Amino acid sequence: MDKIQLERIDFEPGKSFKLFSPRLRNTFLWHYHPEVELVYVEADAGIRHVGTHISGYTQSDLVFIGGNLPHLNFDYRLRSDYHQIVLQLHTNFLGQAIATSPEFAAIKALFKNADRGISFSGETKANVAGRLRALNGLSSFDQLLALVEIFQILATSTEMELLNNDESSKDFILKDKIRMGAIYEYIDANYNKKPNVNAVAAKVHLTTPAFCRYFKRQTNMTFTDFVNQYRIERAKNLLMQGTNVAETCYAVGIESISYFNKLFNRAVGQNPSHFIRIWDGDKKQ
Repeated sequence: MDKIQLERIDFEPGKSFKLFSPRLRNTFLWHYHPEVELVYVEADAGIRHVGTHISGYTQSDLVFIGGNLPHLNFDYRLRSDYHQIVLQLHTNFLGQAIATSPEFAAIKALFKNADRGISFSGETKANVAGRLRALNGLSSFDQLLALVEIFQILATSTEMELLNNDESSKDFILKDKIRMGAIYEYIDANYNKKPNVNAVAAKVHLTTPAFCRYFKRQTNMTFTDFVNQYRIERAKNLLMQGTNVAETCYAVGIESISYFNKLFNRAVGQNPSHFIRIWDGDKKQ
C-alpha cells in the first residue's frame, strides 16, 4: 500500500444506503469514503483505529464514522470467528430534511459529531445491534424508517464517546494521504520487531527531525509512544485470546517483561495478569 485508499461505494438502484457483512480480517484496509458508516462487530477482541484514535474493543463494538474520516477495517487480524454488520449511506440520505426539520435536530448534531468518530456502549449498543440484525427482513422503505429510529436512538444516547479531539485529524490526514497511509502500514508491519524512526522517515521522504515534528503534530504523540500504544492494544488482543503474559510480551516486540508490565500498567491502569483475571471473570458472568 502506497497511500490511504479511497473506497468507492456502489448503492443498489433505488437505495440510499448499503447494508452488508464484509470479511476482511487478512487485509490492512486503511481507507476513507465520502459516505458515513455505522459499524457493528461481534468478536472476542479487536483494534479500533479511527482518525488518529487507536484503542481496542472486547466482545463487540458499535462505531459511527463521518464522511472522509480515515479508518481501519474493524475485523483486521481477528483470529476467532466474528460477525460484522456495516451500514453505509449518503450524508444527505434524507435530502434536506435533516438540515431543515427541527424534528431531526438531534440527528443533525449526531452526523456532525460523526466527523470525529463516535463509539457507543451499554444498552445503546445492544439495542442498536438488535435493530441492525432485523433490517434484512424488512422492505427497503421499512429499512429506511428503521434507520431513522436507529439514528434517533444514537443521537439521544449518553452512552457514547467521541474518538478524536477535533476534526483537524481528519483534515490533516486527508491533505497528506500518501504519508499517513505509509506510516501506519510501516507501524503495523514492524511493531513486533524494532520499528526504526529513521527508516520510516526515509520511507516518507522526510529527514528524521522533520518526520518527528510531522508525526507529533499529526498524532499528539512521539513515534515511540505511538508504537508502544499500538503494541499494548495488540497485547490486549492476544491476552484475551488466551496467550500468556510472557508470550504476549515477546509477540509484540518487547524484550523485557518488566518493561512490558510497566508500559501495560501505564496504558491500561493495571498489570497484564490482573487484566487477564478481570477478562476471564467477565467472560464467565
